[in-house]
Amino acid sequence: MSSHDEPTGNKALAERDLRVLWHPCTQMKDHEAHPPIPIRRGSGAWLEDFAGRRYLDAISSWWVNLFGHANPRINAAVAAQLETLEHVLLAGFTHEPAVTLAERLVAITPPGLSRCFYADNGSSAVEVALKMSFHYWQNQGQTGKTKFITLENSYHGETLGALAAGDVALYKATYRPLLMETLTAPSPDCFHRAPDESWEAYSRRRFEDMQRLLARHAHEVCAVIVEPLVQCAGYMRMYHPVYLSLLREACDRHGVHLIADEIAVGFGRTGTLFACEQAGISPDFLCLSKGLTGGYLPLAAVLTTDAVYQAFYDDYERLRAFLHSHSYTGNPLGCRAALATLDIFEEEDVLARNRALSARMARHAAPLADHPHVAEIRQHGMILAVELVQDKAARKPYPWQERRGRRVGQHALSRGVLLRPLGDVVYFMPPYVIDEEEIELMIRVAAEGIDRACKD
Repeated sequence: MSSHDEPTGNKALAERDLRVLWHPCTQMKDHEAHPPIPIRRGSGAWLEDFAGRRYLDAISSWWVNLFGHANPRINAAVAAQLETLEHVLLAGFTHEPAVTLAERLVAITPPGLSRCFYADNGSSAVEVALKMSFHYWQNQGQTGKTKFITLENSYHGETLGALAAGDVALYKATYRPLLMETLTAPSPDCFHRAPDESWEAYSRRRFEDMQRLLARHAHEVCAVIVEPLVQCAGYMRMYHPVYLSLLREACDRHGVHLIADEIAVGFGRTGTLFACEQAGISPDFLCLSKGLTGGYLPLAAVLTTDAVYQAFYDDYERLRAFLHSHSYTGNPLGCRAALATLDIFEEEDVLARNRALSARMARHAAPLADHPHVAEIRQHGMILAVELVQDKAARKPYPWQERRGRRVGQHALSRGVLLRPLGDVVYFMPPYVIDEEEIELMIRVAAEGIDRACKD
């Protein structure tokens, strides 16, 4: 029997998988004890395996799914696009879905962002923004600007430029010899504030470090790159919007670009369509992906200003063009899925419903604050995180080798809920189609897992 004729079913497909696949962000030896879970279909907030067992997708399949699996409206849009055009190169050619999506993104993103450059995924979007900022200053004759400022505990992806711009050692340390040098400012992450200090006061205080770094290095810095409001892969640490307001003013004053990586936090995750709105700012570059297509297809976009665009607009012989490309740039299927996603935002009151859902998440999670091993519950909109610690009073973490968060995740799977804690931070980032009963289920199961994981 050839491999493509082999049967499917949970056990059979998991065995076939382990003969040929290498999974992302995974120590494959872990699968000796916990084989991968085969999924045959999805519907709404649920995934289903080959035995009919269902799993509530409480993390939106790595933060991408907005309006549920197999959403009929997005399904229909992609199917219709398949009938006319699946792909065409976007160099020298164009197509209606790419143009319409760019027009609509320009219309809904913060003011001043007037040009859209497509890429394939979040890391690629960050690469585009970094290169475009650097190249802008080169075209302006400011060749000394070659560095970037990033935040401590930040994450921007795993291609080499994006990895260099991040600061989570778990992902970065091994590859450090391959990476460009960056300047790192302390994070405004409010987990470390004093007991009587507000989020706003702490974020203001932490900005003083960024201010000093800009004053000292602006002459050699292209841009500051941040994840607005939530450092997602950095253990869902959060900060106050005032930091972004202060940063925008300082970047303007020092002649430095501001790159907003809203790949994970955009499209309603933090309570507004884009997190930057909560600070009333516009970045020079806005990186988007993940929820852009509703979780259907890989697509990314970098929005930037006309001032940046004009710095590259010249006769070919001047060699000022931005010669960066991906084979699937502006893919029609991805663009059509994105347009259907934007239609849902436009025609349904998604943000108002999300506010109600986030309030319910907060209410159901609130009792966990009294747990002897929960240091903090934090939330921005539809992202809620629970931080586990060994010693609550001292906020002393568990030894990472004990993998307490993983124990929570394994318990959740046994109870039909997909959680994937980041270290010992249990978080919820569900699709926007989740209902109150499902919210109660995911948090109740997580609470059970926390009790079990923190017993010894």
